[in-house]
Amino acid sequence: MPCVIGFGSALLDQLARVPDAFLDGVSGNKGGMELIDDEQRRALLAALPVAPETAPGGSAANTIVGLGHLGMPCRLLAKTGADEAGEAYRRHAAAAGVDLTACKTHPSMPTGTCVSLITPDSERTMRTFLGAASTLSAAEISAADFHGCTHLHTEGYMLFDRELVTHVLDLATHAGCTVGIDISSPEVVMATRDILPDLLSRYADIVYANETEAEALTGSSDPREALRAMTSLCPVVVVKIGAEGALLAAGGEYHHVPAVRVSALDTTGAGDLWATGFLYGHLRGWPLTVAARAGALVAARVVQVLGASMPPATWADIRADLRRLAPSHENHVSEKKPS
Repeated sequence: MPCVIGFGSALLDQLARVPDAFLDGVSGNKGGMELIDDEQRRALLAALPVAPETAPGGSAANTIVGLGHLGMPCRLLAKTGADEAGEAYRRHAAAAGVDLTACKTHPSMPTGTCVSLITPDSERTMRTFLGAASTLSAAEISAADFHGCTHLHTEGYMLFDRELVTHVLDLATHAGCTVGIDISSPEVVMATRDILPDLLSRYADIVYANETEAEALTGSSDPREALRAMTSLCPVVVVKIGAEGALLAAGGEYHHVPAVRVSALDTTGAGDLWATGFLYGHLRGWPLTVAARAGALVAARVVQVLGASMPPATWADIRADLRRLAPSHENHVSEKKPS
């Protein structure tokens, strides 16, 4: 059985539905993610028309918690504060079956948060206060954190700390892990344009991007052209095209796998949970298009709830969906709910 280690920022999502006009008073562009300090975070929360709902988040963590709910061995490499929020975050991950032995704690910095502003079109604009997550350092991370792991899934936001991400990628590859990098936002591409192509070529076995991120990386506004350009950087390329599904390339073959049509409430976590379903199938040897269909099934469920957390009954339905989807050479998909 594969074991996936997720590398990212442990963040509590603060989710607020706002009108488009509210974004006129928020610095930066609609969509994507920008970092803010604690003072900016407090001012943004005070300006909200309604109090936000809170749910565990973080891009890589969302993917890993999802894999835990599907019964796949997984581990989280992240950092929380030693506060009530951090304890709740860890309980949430542990309840899904996530191994937290690689998760670090800061004794005084608060657990990070991401204010997610959700407009009527279900688009989310994220402003992130990293808190304790910003203090994660290379000195805290050793080869022992990767023991028994077979695949590293990292969020692109970690690329802002170049020394740290290179250290983690080196440890993972030395441990024999394959590597997946989710670019995460166009801001990541703009900030790391001088190193990103080389990092993908040197380390990545899978790269994930949406249309905007793919355009930022390749310069092409045509996602199919961007997909082809990215194949020079990585063996497996995924370009997610929103409600139209995903484009995939591997081994000289190109595929389009449609999304599952549902009425979306909130797109928070859609890409992260798409990666959950995809990795569940891909790492078990499913054909690329079948693994992508698994990704589409999981993503379709999460866009129907606010935030990236889904109730146990929904995860039971997802496991049933995957049992029906599993290739005939697989005799089962785990039916056991993680403890």
